[in-house]
Amino acid sequence: MPVNTPQHVAIIMDGNGRWARQRGMPRWRGHEAGAGAVRRATEAACRHGISCLTLYAFSSENWKRPAKEIHILFSLLRRYLVTERQALVDNGIRLTAFGRRDRLPAPVRQALCETEEATRRGGRLHLRLAVDYGARHEFIDAARALAWEAVRGIILPDQIDERSFERVLLSGTVPAPDLIIRTAGERRLSNFLLWQAAYAELYFCPKLWPDFDEGDFEAALADFRTRTRKFGSLSQAACAAG
Repeated sequence: MPVNTPQHVAIIMDGNGRWARQRGMPRWRGHEAGAGAVRRATEAACRHGISCLTLYAFSSENWKRPAKEIHILFSLLRRYLVTERQALVDNGIRLTAFGRRDRLPAPVRQALCETEEATRRGGRLHLRLAVDYGARHEFIDAARALAWEAVRGIILPDQIDERSFERVLLSGTVPAPDLIIRTAGERRLSNFLLWQAAYAELYFCPKLWPDFDEGDFEAALADFRTRTRKFGSLSQAACAAG
């Protein structure tokens, strides 16, 4: 595995609706086709030695969509969690989710818990699903949690720093993504991992998500390897030059 291969890749899976519309199909058919791209991306991440893959499955803003589409989205998510569970176990893939769970349909919460438990020993790849997730809500929730800790005397206001803030984030304490991929040609983060994306490399793929394949994944990795990651400092070459 090349030294500069990212360890954590995150993907904003965009374009399902447009994919279906271009083919004269209902939007849900695009979401259904997108499940195949999830499988391909997961397999590609395993083959390329990625240790963590985070997928933006359902944003907190997606509740604004028609009720029928939301119902279908969650039905497809539950189907994925059930039908892919054994394959995840067999391939050493651990699946977890982050975001709000209180608004998820009960069958989805149950399938999610069962899949998380069944795959908890997977050590080849950590597959993370952002479900009912939004970074702004994550920030507010984290600030509220730290405020309550301060009120209870668990932490002093002056002790609040980046580490304590990260500790209470909904998305957990996994390393920040090295690379964020967005499909369908859009060039924005759409309230996704805003804290963690501070130094992520961004790659925008013109393909709609259902058409995203391993070749596209490899193109994103190849582009990543051309980047110089300085994290606010100077590169080694610049330091040597004085």
